[in-house]
Amino acid sequence: MRVIICGAGRVGYGIAERLAAEHNDVSVIDTSPELIRGVRDTLDVRGFVGHGAHPDVLAAAGAQQADMIIAVTLYDEVNMVACQVAHSLFNVPTKIARIRSQSYLKSHYMDLFSRDHMPIDVIISPEVEVGEMVLRRIALPGATDVVQFADGNVAMVAIECLEECPVINTPLAQLTELFPDLPSTVVGLSRNDKLFIPHSGDQIVAGDMAYVVTTRDQVRRTLGLFGHEETEATRIVIAGGGNIGLYVARAMERKQSSTKVKIIENARERAVTIADQLRRTVVLHGSALDQKLLLEADIRHADLMVALTNDDQVNILSSVMAKRLGCKSNLVLINNPTYHEFARTLGIDAHVNPRSVTISKVLQHVRRGRIRAVHNIQRGAAEVIEAEALETSPLVGPPLREIEFPDGMRIGAVYRDGEVLKPDGSLRIRPKDRVVIFVLEEAVRQVEQMFRVSLEFF
Repeated sequence: MRVIICGAGRVGYGIAERLAAEHNDVSVIDTSPELIRGVRDTLDVRGFVGHGAHPDVLAAAGAQQADMIIAVTLYDEVNMVACQVAHSLFNVPTKIARIRSQSYLKSHYMDLFSRDHMPIDVIISPEVEVGEMVLRRIALPGATDVVQFADGNVAMVAIECLEECPVINTPLAQLTELFPDLPSTVVGLSRNDKLFIPHSGDQIVAGDMAYVVTTRDQVRRTLGLFGHEETEATRIVIAGGGNIGLYVARAMERKQSSTKVKIIENARERAVTIADQLRRTVVLHGSALDQKLLLEADIRHADLMVALTNDDQVNILSSVMAKRLGCKSNLVLINNPTYHEFARTLGIDAHVNPRSVTISKVLQHVRRGRIRAVHNIQRGAAEVIEAEALETSPLVGPPLREIEFPDGMRIGAVYRDGEVLKPDGSLRIRPKDRVVIFVLEEAVRQVEQMFRVSLEFF
């Protein structure tokens, strides 16, 4: 696939890195010579210094032959115009744009992005995507990662298995026997920084990160089975009143729950602006690193500190400080991937990676076939894919036990006619079934090839 990426920042670089690793033909455009030099030096891609919306720059980057353009510069208008130019002058089939301003995304203006006006096939709004991820984490304490599939009916949950986890040292096959009515499948385990797909005879050991696919209404029971029975936070302090912080606070107010939310915002004008937009949320002006301000926010009695500023170091330090002052747990926004590896050793309970959320959204449209959703695991070490089976699929017909699956993949759930089915050897996939699959990085290519002949192309 020939792909042009406009924007070589963290998100653009991450997408280029992933697509290049899968042997796609990738060109990256950015106005910064330094960023382009970094892309050329470290990735197997072509780099072009220039404006991503200028026709001559797009032409030089190969827009005439491109299958897709992904515009993820810092500016919504540049991303929108780049897609328009790619469509009008070069007839690029698939156009993806990152749009941050919520003004463009209001439902009564969405006709703006139709084929007759400004043809953009996929809109990525990082603030909304990340905000929803944060809200899912708040709703399900104990889960390290939560992603929904099949119209929200299926969930993939990452669960840390601690010493007191009731199911450690128990073979997975025995778990099925002990809880026959629980539609949960352990599809992946991360142990000592190695991610693998367990077999029925494997056991979970303390310190493992288990990736479990289950139904929406059984997530809490599944977390409880793994020893996580934390109650949902009712006193929350948010550091950072930017787009994500405001989105989360608004959503919490809409829930009409008894949860008390306070926001700490460093910029005075922004603090005043969001205070005018929120009804029940208390907004405090100042730095989240100010211990006195944290105490004023009653951090010692808070259930959760959610750090959502645009500075990773502020997020990490303020969250660590909050726990030292008595806050029960924290959830941290971390952009820089180098911080992820040691975040937990510092006392970070859970973190959200905006780049991973955006890359997952893009991969959904890069994958061949009838792919409905993709979620990136551990910086690309694995993916969870939701795909729709067609009549021509080799998955359709025979029982699962008779199908030769590539190594490195496991089916977590099948969604059929509003019902979630737990996969076992006797289950037969039917046309239009939506299959949720956990796939290791080295098997993604094989699985994609398998689905390319069996699922409809874009």
